[in-house]
Order: sequence, then structure tokens, then C-alpha cells
Amino acid sequence: MTRDERAAREKDEKTSGRGTGGRPRDPAIEEAIIRATRKRLIADGYAQMTIGDIVADAGVTRPTLYRRWASKYDLVVDALAYGFTAQREAYPDIDMDELTAVEAFREAVRRLDPRYHNAGAMALHGNFMAEADRVPGLLEQLREHGVGPRCDELMNTLKGLQRRGEVREDADLETVVTLCFGSYFADYLRTGRPGAGVADRVVDSLWPTIAAPTRCNE
Repeated sequence: MTRDERAAREKDEKTSGRGTGGRPRDPAIEEAIIRATRKRLIADGYAQMTIGDIVADAGVTRPTLYRRWASKYDLVVDALAYGFTAQREAYPDIDMDELTAVEAFREAVRRLDPRYHNAGAMALHGNFMAEADRVPGLLEQLREHGVGPRCDELMNTLKGLQRRGEVREDADLETVVTLCFGSYFADYLRTGRPGAGVADRVVDSLWPTIAAPTRCNE
């Protein structure tokens, strides 16, 4: 984008505020800012990333950003929400009831992978854990809107299998979910490589311990 083109876009933006009756803001600008923020979060971490770097990467000005977000924190919350939505939409539409018990378990474990649709997710988790004392809201956002829904999906799958008599009634499902989710981080920390085959190995190891006696060889 040339300087003149950028100036024209910025002028357009000044006449189109939220709720003022002006022309709607260009969603491409907001997406460019969000994408730039997400890249900077992974590369620099929350503490080191700056608004200056974000606007430079997005090709906008500070006033354009600040008309939409009052602070870096508010911007990051929306950037996280953008990623969570994209990840949920990327999941294939699968009817778990159409799968065998062990395959339903396996598919739900695959969906736990933080890197599903975001190769930099491990760095993002690490950055937010490092900021937990200074900016606890970031980790809470990640826990509530990212980790929670994925773990809930696995828990709901296991409970459904339990109701169908395919998972032992005395199985500690909370611990199973924790082990499955934690396996991705343990594999990453041990190997530093993408988690190929993690779901298969975890399910092959855990399924015999939680399956109802008549289902463990399914």
C-alpha cells in the first residue's frame, strides 16, 4: 500500500466511527491488526510486543488502532477470541455417535491439540503462563475460551460413552482429560517437534484402562 493510499484509507476511517452513523469500518483493517497482534504475541510475547510494532506490521496508524481498542490488553483479548473462533470452525463436522467408542475417544483427543489450526500455540501458552503473575487475565482468557471448551468436548464424549456402557463407571474422567491434554505439552517439551501421533499413542495407552471389560478390544 502506498503512502497516498494509506492516507486515503485513514481519512476514510476518521469519518466512520462506531455507532456514529458513518460508513462501516473496513473489516479488512481490523483483521490486519488482529493478525499482526497474533504474530507479535508468538514472536515477542505480551510484555515485549508494542503497539508501534503492531501498527507497522498491519500497515495502519496508532489512531486507527486506538479507535477500536483502548489498550494493548483489550486488543490481545480480541486477538485471542479471533483465534479461538477460527480453531472451532476448523474442526471437521463429525457425529461422534457414528464412530466406535475408541474412535470417538481418539477424535476428541485429537481436538485437544493446542496447535490445531495454530502452529504457534505452544509459544502462546508459554508466554501467557510467564505473564500469569503480572497479567493474570490473559491466562484466564486462554483457560476459559481456549482450553476449557476443548477439554469439555473430550469430557462430554467420555461421559456419553460411559452412559452407553462403553467406559467403566469408576473411570476417573477428570484425570483422563488432564492426562490427554497435558500429553501435548509433555511431548512438545520432550521432543520440540510437532506432535504427530500423540493422540494415537495416548489413546492406545489409556483406552484399555478405561474401557468397559467387553469394549477394551474394540
